[in-house]
Amino acid sequence: MNRQIVRLTYVSLALVGVLVVMTTYWQTWAAAGLADRQDNAIRRVAEFSVDRGLIFSWQPRRRLARNVERTVDGKTLFFRRYPYGRLAAHVVGYSTAGRSRTGLERSLNDYLTASNANLSTLVDKALDELRGKPVEGNNVVLNLDLDAQRVALEELGTQCGAVVALDPRTGKVRVMVSSPGFDPNLVEESFQRISRITADCRPASPLLNRASAGLYVPGSTFKVITASAALEAKKFTPDSSFVDPGYCTVYGKRVNNFDTSSPFGTIDLENALVHSVNSVFCNVGLKLGAKLILDTAKRFGFYERPPLETPADERLASGLYEHGRLYYPRLDSDVDAGRMAFGQERMLVTPLQMAMVAGTIGVGGRLLEPQVVDRIVTPGRRVIVQQGPVLIRRAVSRETADAVAQMMRLAVERGTGTAAQIPGYSVGGKTGTGETGVPGSNTTWFIAFAGRDEETPPELAIAVVLQNQSGTGGTTAAPIARAVMEALLHTTANP
Repeated sequence: MNRQIVRLTYVSLALVGVLVVMTTYWQTWAAAGLADRQDNAIRRVAEFSVDRGLIFSWQPRRRLARNVERTVDGKTLFFRRYPYGRLAAHVVGYSTAGRSRTGLERSLNDYLTASNANLSTLVDKALDELRGKPVEGNNVVLNLDLDAQRVALEELGTQCGAVVALDPRTGKVRVMVSSPGFDPNLVEESFQRISRITADCRPASPLLNRASAGLYVPGSTFKVITASAALEAKKFTPDSSFVDPGYCTVYGKRVNNFDTSSPFGTIDLENALVHSVNSVFCNVGLKLGAKLILDTAKRFGFYERPPLETPADERLASGLYEHGRLYYPRLDSDVDAGRMAFGQERMLVTPLQMAMVAGTIGVGGRLLEPQVVDRIVTPGRRVIVQQGPVLIRRAVSRETADAVAQMMRLAVERGTGTAAQIPGYSVGGKTGTGETGVPGSNTTWFIAFAGRDEETPPELAIAVVLQNQSGTGGTTAAPIARAVMEALLHTTANP
């Protein structure tokens, strides 16, 4: 009998110990995680009692997110409204009581609700509480150009795709548009209308930010990386000579040029990029090997999530993918370097990454951090965060970047990218037509940089991608890029 009592005592003590440990765990180590969970109803109700900070565009200055005040059960609550609807929906995101948050509304939630640890915010918040006023959040000013955003959306129309444009000198993101778009005002009470949105692809996925989380076959835009690797390794020069029979042979199989109507015969590397000759880049890839090219791509930002203020899970890394995961080969022979060199194989990229590539080439090989936020200010207009240019790394030497930039300028002047010419400006670009394995359904691209002349750094870089196209990047994506670039160049010329 005594033995049973002892056993029962031990069991009771063990249970008490478990209870103490678990209570300590949930109140200390797990507390932060619980507070961050989007389904934490208590915290969410408390946050909606905050006069949430506004979100503004940079040019022109417009409210992209504002508040509507309502009284619910005797409490004053603030609910979001988005006056410009889908114009910047994927970047701004939405904040709702029933469907949580996305975009900057999620990643900058602490600033918008005055929950950040900045001293000015803490003082303002304490004063609001002492006066019995609703706490006011901090306001966010974006780098987005609203007029150019509108042009990009109109140009994309019902097509599935994306446009990203940035200032490669500073990293400021001027345009980030994904199509099809959605109206964030519908998320709370009319979500079914968003789920019924259709476009020229299936699924339409209107909530997906294709600009930063869409992965696409880059096609010949990747030749910019391959050309950079070839020059940086000192194994080729722009004058290196090749013989183009219209195809190259990889593992005993022919890899044809996209345009098989007439081989170029003897051609140098510079003109191979100007006219986008697959066979030349296929042979360059075989000579360099997959890992050397991929290591160059890494210096441009591949294999890492591009830095941006939006939520991390709304941005994807570019690189080789296998079974839905990033893949880096153990051996060169694990990858078809010939096909990868002109943007096929298992290479997948985001428009944001390719805009960074174009911009890096345009400014002499310097890779800058893209930034969609310009500054964050208190309700009293004190600046608590002011973004400035951040150099990630030098991707390639100035000599290499300048040589590839000249190739890209010639591609627009007399090659595959002539549809992107803008009178009075120096434009360098590269077309891309990625084969998806479905006949007549290509992914088309155009990446470019543009400035007033060749002697000064370009003012903008751009990437345009379109899904399910029967044409080429030069005929489908380049005209869209031109329209958006013209809108942005007009803005910078007349601030």
